[in-house]
Amino acid sequence: MADPDSTASSDDERGTAPEEAISAETAPGEGATEDADLDTEELRKQVEEKYDFDDFGPADMAEMTAEEWDVAFDEETWITGDDLLDRVAQDLRSRVANRDVFARIERHRDPPRVLAYSDEGYAIVYPDGSLEGEGTVMRDVKPTVALCSMDSYDVPENVPDRPLPEPEAVPEGGGELGNRMLQAVAGVQLLAGLALLGSGVLAATGIIGNAGTSIALLIVAGLAFVGVSLVLFFTVANARLSDTFRAEEYRDRLRAIGLEDGERPDFVPELDPQNTGEQTDREDADEAGG
Repeated sequence: MADPDSTASSDDERGTAPEEAISAETAPGEGATEDADLDTEELRKQVEEKYDFDDFGPADMAEMTAEEWDVAFDEETWITGDDLLDRVAQDLRSRVANRDVFARIERHRDPPRVLAYSDEGYAIVYPDGSLEGEGTVMRDVKPTVALCSMDSYDVPENVPDRPLPEPEAVPEGGGELGNRMLQAVAGVQLLAGLALLGSGVLAATGIIGNAGTSIALLIVAGLAFVGVSLVLFFTVANARLSDTFRAEEYRDRLRAIGLEDGERPDFVPELDPQNTGEQTDREDADEAGG
């Protein structure tokens, strides 16, 4: 006959075994969760050290992995709606004013959206942060939307509304002071060279100098000074010609985005009937370039 005490002891062991097994099974799961949270915090710190979010651009976005994106941009704290569009429009104005991008910016209210376009592409930003577009403008707008959706990102203030000039107001070049300085140096070099050449000729005819005068040295030095002056004059002429070409190219780009006739490029899609792009439907149309 079995001992009652031993039977009771066996029942107790069998009764407590499942609870201990459950505890043993759940403990590793809790540890894994803590490890995952720790890994996320470590990855977030690495992302903050790796990327400069004050100067976050398309190259950084392309380099960022999916895991880095998830820890850098918390969906629960994203800014959306009109606030996002206002921030995007203002940040884009700042970027184009600083010549980081070239685009014309339109902030539409009904329905809410931001339209950015140039002669090389376009981008439409919607209140939920989604994007539609193509070309270099789409590439430049993507990081702006990502940054402006973050509450921790400070949008620049005191941004000019219309940084772009009218096409005919574009100056020929901005380096005229440097050109004039080079011209002055070239002029001095030329005068010195001519003086040395003249001295060499006079020394050769015996008008000046004596038997120890090195005629060849005077002529060589004079030719060297004249050569340097010609190089400097050529540099100035080339710089002015380049400035002229760049200014004309810039004017053409301004005309292409409608600063003269108000027409968008053909590849920019038409907005829906509620917002055809007329002035009454816009908050403003900001022009800026780079």
